[in-house]
Amino acid sequence: MNNNIRTAIIILRWGLAFVFFYAAIASLRHPSDWVGYFPQFVRNLIPENMLLTGFSAFEILLAVWLFSGKKTVWSAGIAALALAGVTISNLGAFDIVFRDVGLLFAALALLELVRDGSSKKEEAI
Repeated sequence: MNNNIRTAIIILRWGLAFVFFYAAIASLRHPSDWVGYFPQFVRNLIPENMLLTGFSAFEILLAVWLFSGKKTVWSAGIAALALAGVTISNLGAFDIVFRDVGLLFAALALLELVRDGSSKKEEAI
């Protein structure tokens, strides 16, 4: 893998990690600004405070995982699924979550870059 691709992978990993880390901290600090992004049926099943805390913990763990660079194929895939879930469950607020579409594509680009790199590594073995 050449240096440009490695650099692109690091930029994508850190950019996505920042987004997940920021969202987690912001939702813990200002829960009322964030809880509305969860579908109503989920908020009816799980107390809002527990829901936000749990999802924030997930986002922090995902951010740390992305920062670490370990098993990036999996962390990028989970990031893409999380961003797709946020976007799909908030299509009514698309003027706000349209940015998540770009982040989703960044996660998919990262997935493709590391998937391609890991398959080449396997071919060399």
